[in-house]
Amino acid sequence: MSVYTVHAPPSAAAAPDPERFVFVRDGFHFWGFVFGPVWLLCRGLWLVFVIYIAVVAALHGALWLLAVPSASQAMLTFLAHLLVGLEAGTIQRWTFKQRRWSPVGVVTGANREAAERRFYDRWTARDARRQPPPVPPLSPPKPSAPPPMRPPEPPSDIIGLFPEPQSRP
Repeated sequence: MSVYTVHAPPSAAAAPDPERFVFVRDGFHFWGFVFGPVWLLCRGLWLVFVIYIAVVAALHGALWLLAVPSASQAMLTFLAHLLVGLEAGTIQRWTFKQRRWSPVGVVTGANREAAERRFYDRWTARDARRQPPPVPPLSPPKPSAPPPMRPPEPPSDIIGLFPEPQSRP
């Protein structure tokens, strides 16, 4: 079973559109491993692609200056591709976070289609529970009697809780 995170676009904060949700699988991405930079470009991860190229070029340049054998440089490239394959889901989630996409949920499924079906089944059931109860028709307001008036209290020379000693009880 694979675990998928579901993300909604930033314009969907008020009223999310389920047709625009994106499912990101967690785990190893084989094509991200085999074709690391190309996979990044195909997924629209431009910033990560630029960072990847800059880091790999800097490391290769440093290894070349240190006269490290080309087998070690090939191993470095292999490890960079392996890192992209292992962290592909995390890279996608990070990019969505930078673009202000909001995480909507997490779902598991045998494949993406099963995960989508399970997520949308829960989503529609949740929307059905959120429907407000029907509002009864408004009845005309009933006239009410004004509250009874109390006579005004006589003025007093007492300030505070206790009367003055000269006053009469």
